[in-house]
Amino acid sequence: MKMVVGLGNPGKQYEQTRHNVGFMTVDKYASDNNLDFKLDKTMQAEICVTNINSEKVIFVKPFTYMNDSGRSVHALKSYYKIAEEDILVIYDDLDLESGKVRLRQKGSSGGHNGVKSIMNTAKCKNFKRIKIGIGRPMQGKTVIDHVLGKFSKKELENINNAISKVEHVIDDFVLGISFEKLMTNYN
Repeated sequence: MKMVVGLGNPGKQYEQTRHNVGFMTVDKYASDNNLDFKLDKTMQAEICVTNINSEKVIFVKPFTYMNDSGRSVHALKSYYKIAEEDILVIYDDLDLESGKVRLRQKGSSGGHNGVKSIMNTAKCKNFKRIKIGIGRPMQGKTVIDHVLGKFSKKELENINNAISKVEHVIDDFVLGISFEKLMTNYN
């Protein structure tokens, strides 16, 4: 079984913001594959369980807010008994230019509070990661304003291209292609 987690913040005010690129990615994947998310209050997430090429896959949007994403990831990981190597987390990255995609097999949180929460609460270190670049804030703008801000038209074009690329990564991840090969193919 595989778990694909898109990180973001719940609520209308956060839709289409830079910090919600993980939600945007799993939403687009679900839409393109006729999958529906359902709120699971026990797991504190919107989830979608499906089979792809005989592999059971759960798509997750934690509804615990970004900084506490680990709670729902931990609950789902424990309930479904998912190995951390079978977890793929998709999130925004300030240090990558807008729309750039970077796959990582493991590593630190890089200062990302959602990833930090997963590492600490779910006791996961070896989950797979896809970072989607959102770029750094413009001069005079705070990081908080930047990550919670909406994309410009050009940025959104770059992000939509990145999301399309990540959809292919998700398919290959579910097929069981080694992550080293995925990093070679997509980084």
